[in-house]
Amino acid sequence: MNTASSPIDHSAPYARTVREGNWFTKAEGWLDERGKGAWIAAMVLGFILAWPVGLALLAYMIWSKRMFSGSCATRRHSHSAHRTHWKAAVKSSGNNAFDAYKAETLRRLEDEQDQFEAFLQRLREAKDKAEFDQFMDDRARRAAEETSDDDEGKPAA
Repeated sequence: MNTASSPIDHSAPYARTVREGNWFTKAEGWLDERGKGAWIAAMVLGFILAWPVGLALLAYMIWSKRMFSGSCATRRHSHSAHRTHWKAAVKSSGNNAFDAYKAETLRRLEDEQDQFEAFLQRLREAKDKAEFDQFMDDRARRAAEETSDDDEGKPAA
């Protein structure tokens, strides 16, 4: 385990990686941690202060695909974190008993995750079905009320 490659700021509310580099890299990391709204606010302020700064930020956001993607921080962290965790999970510790235990635990956790995701999918489907059934009941009730209103308005023959 190499802790020197990513220093962590333990004084932060959520321990986060300390950004090293120039002011631009630090500013980019700070804005990424706060999400797309922070980028948009910085761009608007850039346009207010000096339009070339706002235009430059807009161009950078489009070029780096921050404008049209999901969350800036999620995109940046998901690839590197997933790659790092996968390498650590696959790497052998040298202890066969521990490696077997680790493999079994990872398999069990993956099974539990699959079961939980299936549960969430069933839950979403049940909620959607309940909402649809309620919509159909309300629609049938309104149609019945409209036909009863129409019948009351007609003279008896």
